[in-house]
Amino acid sequence: MHYRYYLLALLTFSLVATTAQERRVTLIFAGDAMHHTPQLHAAKTDSGYNYQSVFQHIQHKIATADIAGVNLETTFGGVPYTGYPLFSAPTEYAAALHQAGFNLFFTANNHALDSGTKGFQQTIQTIKTLGAKQTGTFISEEDRALRYPLMLIKNGIRIAFLNYTYGTNGLVAKPPHIVNLIDTTLIQQDIAAAQKLHPDITIAVMHWGEEYHTQPSKQQKQLTQFLFNHNVRLIIGHHPHVVQPLHPLSQGDSITHAVFYSLGNFVSNQRKQNRDGGMLAHIVLSKAHQDAPVSIQMVDYSLLWVQKQYEAGKPIFRILPIQADTTGYNLQPHERWAMDRFVRGANWILPPPRQPYSSPVDK
Repeated sequence: MHYRYYLLALLTFSLVATTAQERRVTLIFAGDAMHHTPQLHAAKTDSGYNYQSVFQHIQHKIATADIAGVNLETTFGGVPYTGYPLFSAPTEYAAALHQAGFNLFFTANNHALDSGTKGFQQTIQTIKTLGAKQTGTFISEEDRALRYPLMLIKNGIRIAFLNYTYGTNGLVAKPPHIVNLIDTTLIQQDIAAAQKLHPDITIAVMHWGEEYHTQPSKQQKQLTQFLFNHNVRLIIGHHPHVVQPLHPLSQGDSITHAVFYSLGNFVSNQRKQNRDGGMLAHIVLSKAHQDAPVSIQMVDYSLLWVQKQYEAGKPIFRILPIQADTTGYNLQPHERWAMDRFVRGANWILPPPRQPYSSPVDK
């Protein structure tokens, strides 16, 4: 069943008009920020690494959010920098993501331990130095107790964030380091701890599912129901490297819960069908006044595709929002075909976009 979206709670004129007391928070979530070896080569300069061109077409979208989160699927372990299967990127990559507008980094994923103890610590410290928030991995039990669940307060709305991963590729965190693993007993305890902080809403960010599968697994569906039954209202998923369905739940004209099973790749060197793009999750929360419950006013998405070109034999990566007018993208015929292939695949999985997409192949 196709859904879409879900400015259900408000009439047209009331979407525009807001009361003096109304509080609103806009959130954007991106999927897997990978860092394969060709991305490293693409960013190399005489003086270091520069990722500015990667985000130049997408940062205006990210900048619209009060809170913008991304799954950081690499570490910052220092030289030598490495790609798959053990990721370690230059710190310039973190700075570029932050400059693009991301102020929240989720680090509980299967690559959290890729560069050992040093990289684990430096990843957390690098994000802290940028002034951004980070959750999912922790230096110690004391660190976790102080910073988890992560509570962010924006425009008078209190949001608790949870972040877990299915595993760490067989690597084990060396004490006292902690990676949040999916465990329903632990999650239930963390949700109880979150409730003591009096959040208006709790959001779970889950690294789960089966790679390259466009439909959620039985375990994803079971965990979704578990989370919904335990006061989590929004779930953001990643890991499969392809987009998976968005399922909102509603009661009357109000959205009560929603799950994005997988946002796909935000940026990577993966070029096969369904893997060369992803989506941004767009969410708007609102409160009529200070003492009112939070409403999920909007749940939406926008598609993006990763362009890989070569200039003088050097790869160039750019994240391109899917839109009707692609004249500024300098797409070659084979790129137009690949972008359209990605969109057609996403349209089989997801509801139709609110802003209809005109295929560049048809132009």
